[in-house]
Amino acid sequence: MTDLISLAPKLDTSSQAFFRFRNIPNTTKTLITNYEGFYALLSKEEFERFATGTIEPNTPLHQRLSENNFLRATYDSKRAADRLWSRRQMLAQGPNLHMLVVTLRCNESCVYCHASRATMDRVDTDMSKETAEKAIDLILQSPNPNLTIEFQGGEPLVAFDVVKHAIQYANEKNKKAGKQLEFTMVTNMSLMDEEKLKFLLENRVQLCTSIDGPEHLHDLQRKLPRAPGGDGVGRKDGAHATAVKWIKRINEEWQKMGLDPTLYRVEALLTTTRDALPLWKEIVDTYVDLGCRALFLRPVDPFGWAEKTERKVEYPREEYLQFYKNVVDYMIELNAKGVQVLERYAAIFLSKFFGRDPNFLDLRSPAGAGIGALAYNYDGRVFSSDEGRMLHEMGDSSFEIGHVATSTYKELVGHPTVRSEVLASNLDGQPDCVNCTYNPYCGTQTAHNHKKFGTVFGRTRESTLCSVHKGIQDYLFERLAAEDPKVLDIFQKWTTNRPRTHFLQPTTPA
Repeated sequence: MTDLISLAPKLDTSSQAFFRFRNIPNTTKTLITNYEGFYALLSKEEFERFATGTIEPNTPLHQRLSENNFLRATYDSKRAADRLWSRRQMLAQGPNLHMLVVTLRCNESCVYCHASRATMDRVDTDMSKETAEKAIDLILQSPNPNLTIEFQGGEPLVAFDVVKHAIQYANEKNKKAGKQLEFTMVTNMSLMDEEKLKFLLENRVQLCTSIDGPEHLHDLQRKLPRAPGGDGVGRKDGAHATAVKWIKRINEEWQKMGLDPTLYRVEALLTTTRDALPLWKEIVDTYVDLGCRALFLRPVDPFGWAEKTERKVEYPREEYLQFYKNVVDYMIELNAKGVQVLERYAAIFLSKFFGRDPNFLDLRSPAGAGIGALAYNYDGRVFSSDEGRMLHEMGDSSFEIGHVATSTYKELVGHPTVRSEVLASNLDGQPDCVNCTYNPYCGTQTAHNHKKFGTVFGRTRESTLCSVHKGIQDYLFERLAAEDPKVLDIFQKWTTNRPRTHFLQPTTPA
C-alpha cells in the first residue's frame, strides 16, 4: 500500500495542489480529496507519480487530476470557490428545520427511547396553543425561504389539537411571510384515526414512523399496551401491526390523489439495536414488503432511556459496520433485480462525493445546531438541537438558548452556545478532522460530543460517530474503486433528487 515515508526521497511538492489521502481498505487504491471536495482514486503507481511530480502532460491521469483541481499548473480557483460555496451557502440562510415537541406523553414504551417520554397521565407535558403560536412567530422570522415545521413528541397524536392549531396558525401567518412552508410529523401511528388522517392529508403533512424490522423485533423493542380486541404484544393490536396498517392506508390515499408512489410514501425509520444486527436481511425484506424505498440505518444514540438500557441495546461499532455492509450489499443485489430501495447514509455521502450536497444537518461543517435547526420544547424552552432538548430532559440544560415568550430570533441564533457549537463543529478547526481525507464530506454532532466526552469538541479518535462515518465512507469508496458499472449506476440513482412539491403549503403573500 501507499507509504509516503518510502517515497520521501523522491517527493516533489511543486506540482500538486492541496490534497489529503487515505488508503481504502480491501483495495489497492489510494483516495485523494481536496479542500473543495473533489476526489480521485489512484492505483499505487498513479499515486507515486502524483506524489513525485512525474505525471506527464496530455496523459489520461494528468487530465483526470487536472479536471478535479489536484494540479497547481491548471488549478481553477473559480471552480473551487463555486464548489465550496455550494457546500457552505447554508451559512447565509438561517435555520430551516424547526422541531415542535407538542407533548412528552407517549403510549408506547421503546427500549431505546431518546425522548424521555412521559406517561399518558402527564398532561403537564403538553404544549399550550399559546406556546405553539409564539414558537411559530419566531420560526417565521428565519431568513431562510424554505421552512419545515416538524411535530415531535412523545407521541404528537396525543396532543393533536395543538398540532391542528399550529398548522392552521402557521398557514395564516405565512400569508404575510411568504415562505415555502412544509409540515412533517413523526408518529408511531397507534393513535391515528380517520378524522386525524383526513386533516393531515388535506393539509399536506408528511408522515414518518418507526419500523425496526420484522414484527417480532419491532414489538420486542416498541411495546404497545394492551388494547381491546388484542393483547398489544405482537399480535392483532401490536405496535408493528398498527403501524403497518396505517402505512398502507396512508400510501393508498396518496395514490388515490394521483401522487407518484415512488415519491409519496410514509417514511419509516430504523433504530439499530444489538438485536437488529443479525437480522439485516429480514429488516430489508420488511421494508421492501411495505413498499418503503429507503432505510436509514441509525445507530443507537446515548440519549434518554438508551443510556439506561445500554447493556441491552448497545454494541461495538465494528459489528454495526459489518451489519451496514451486509444491508447495503443486499440492497445493491435487489436494485440489480429491479427492486428500488436505498440506504440514507449512503445516499447522503454519495451525493457529497458527486458534488450535490443535500445539506443534512448532522453531516455538514459547521453542523446544523442553532444555524440549521432549532427545537422548541413543550414548555416553550428553545434548544439549539433536538439532541440538546433530549439532554435537558435528562437533567443537562447546556443547550438551552432561550424561551419563546421572552427571546428574540436574533438572541436565539446569536446565543453564545450556538456560536460555540459552530466553532466546535467546523471540521477545519478540529484536531484529526482537519487532516482527514473525508473532511469535505463529514460532520460532527456537538450535543453527542458533550454527552460522551464532556466537551462540544469531542475526542475524534474515541468517537463512535467518527468510526461510523469513516467506516461507511471507506465501504462506499471500496465499492466505487471496484468500478463495477452496475453499482455505479445504482449509486447515481440513489443520489437523484426529485422534489416532492405536493408537500409545499400553498401561499398567497399579502
